[in-house]
Amino acid sequence: MSQTESTTSSATKASPWWQRIPLTLQILIALVAAISVGIALGAGNPNPSNAVLINNLAIPAELVLKALRALATPLIFAAVLHTLMTTNIPGTAGRRLAVLLLTNTTVAILVGLLVANVLHPGTWGNVTTSTSTTIPTQSIDPWGILKDAVPEAVLKPLVDNNVIQLIVIALSFGIVLRGLKSEQIAQGKNGYQPIEDVIGILFEAVARILNWVIALVPFAVFGIVSKTIAIQGFAPFKSLGAFILAVLLALVLQACYYLTRVKFGSWVHPLKFLSGGSDAFLTAFSTSSSAAAMPVTFEVLQTKVGLRESSAALGALVGANFNNDGTALYEAMSALYISQLIGQHLSLTQQLIVILTSIFASVGAANIPNAGLVTMTLVFTSVGLPTQYIALLVTVDWFLDRCRTAINVMGDMTVSALLDGKKPRSVNEA
Repeated sequence: MSQTESTTSSATKASPWWQRIPLTLQILIALVAAISVGIALGAGNPNPSNAVLINNLAIPAELVLKALRALATPLIFAAVLHTLMTTNIPGTAGRRLAVLLLTNTTVAILVGLLVANVLHPGTWGNVTTSTSTTIPTQSIDPWGILKDAVPEAVLKPLVDNNVIQLIVIALSFGIVLRGLKSEQIAQGKNGYQPIEDVIGILFEAVARILNWVIALVPFAVFGIVSKTIAIQGFAPFKSLGAFILAVLLALVLQACYYLTRVKFGSWVHPLKFLSGGSDAFLTAFSTSSSAAAMPVTFEVLQTKVGLRESSAALGALVGANFNNDGTALYEAMSALYISQLIGQHLSLTQQLIVILTSIFASVGAANIPNAGLVTMTLVFTSVGLPTQYIALLVTVDWFLDRCRTAINVMGDMTVSALLDGKKPRSVNEA
């Protein structure tokens, strides 16, 4: 046996058996076990003697949520800095790219809020909630919002989980560092490299810790589902089913918006766009990561859809670091759903704040599986929603994450098609 084969064999043996089980299957197993335990503990009519045991079942979910809240701010901060430092964005095309990305994300959030406001999925079930749960009222104060966007101290947004202030700090440092990098490259210097390496390592470190937390999600699902069924029976999940249907409807409407943009804004026929991108959509759905689907997306845009390499690169490679329309849509709908669930409906002003924070938070969720759960804590905090209710969404996030990732990739492809224009590439360009 060669040294390489020996190393590979050792790595395979060293990997625990449970790590070789897909996370989706782990969550499904946890759901089945949780339903069984919940039924055994009363299914809505629990024995008072089991009260301590039932309450302790939710401890894993509480720990996972605390870890997600702790990771949210460093993830967004490192993601924005890393993206601005490492992404190559050309001038004119870059400005058009930025407009397209912002437009698509804003439309996605508006679609999500429209569907949630029309269907009211949070009112479809009978869920017992704390009577002390309140959402602070907020009035429109543009100057107040502007004043609050500037932090009192550089590190304060990291401590307070203030997403607006965090983005201001991250964008300020990112833009300045990007400018310094460009200046040093023009002068033939590489003094920026250590800082870029540190930011890259920091981003990778946060992502790896996030993977550890995500590995505990099946335990959180087991705990929160078994406790919910034991205390309230299956009534809460009727509302959760309505939420799934509402999110899927919103994602379909967003897909229709993409196809409409492709139809009237590019030379690509929508059917060719769908058939050519099928491999990318399936890869995104199966991996729940737009980063994993990125090479496939880049390839099919050129070979099957027929776009120019420059257009494919801007949308699939550059845009993928910023474009997370499905994630933004989902986080906005989640906030509205939970507010409906607890009987504290968000005002128009609060929904505008949700739009802003969802746009910023979606950047921090770029390319990382399940990172939407992390950044969702910031969206909830921005309008005073209790983050403990995110644990309820964990039970269905494994499925909806795959669906919204496919929409993220479809958004990347749409941007590429629009950047390619209304004239197909010539034979000489092919």
